[in-house]
Amino acid sequence: MLNKKKSYSKPSIICKNKKAYYNFFIKEVFQSGLVLMGWEAKSIRMGRINISESYINNDHLNEIYLYNSLIQPLNTSSNHIFCDSSRKRKLLLHKNEIQYLSNKKNKTGYTLIALSLFWEKSWCKLSFGLAQGKNKFDKREEKKKNEWEKTKLKILKKT
Repeated sequence: MLNKKKSYSKPSIICKNKKAYYNFFIKEVFQSGLVLMGWEAKSIRMGRINISESYINNDHLNEIYLYNSLIQPLNTSSNHIFCDSSRKRKLLLHKNEIQYLSNKKNKTGYTLIALSLFWEKSWCKLSFGLAQGKNKFDKREEKKKNEWEKTKLKILKKT
């Protein structure tokens, strides 16, 4: 008998929302699957997706959707069908997760934003966060803190 080792590959990131950490305080991070059409999966494999302006909202039917994510259709795979590149895409979550997120989102100042899209095995997954908006003052403070960390590292490196 041969012992086969299972190879677990770490998730490969397709795209990140770099503006999210600059514009928001991320309180919690969640992961979910996406309901995609065939042409969308092919386009995502080619890296033709943008989630920088996307957000997540709940529908009246206890379902959560990803809005405003832009997937550009490929010319070779989507000739015979109409491709709506910015349609809403359903997130695959359990009922208790949906209820928890909708309760948190109903609090003032909280929103759900997409952080990154990645492949886990052969499944396309979305990482999103429960976030609260930042003010200009908060952004300036964070910039000062990052600059101080960089200068501190330079000083320690010289000595």
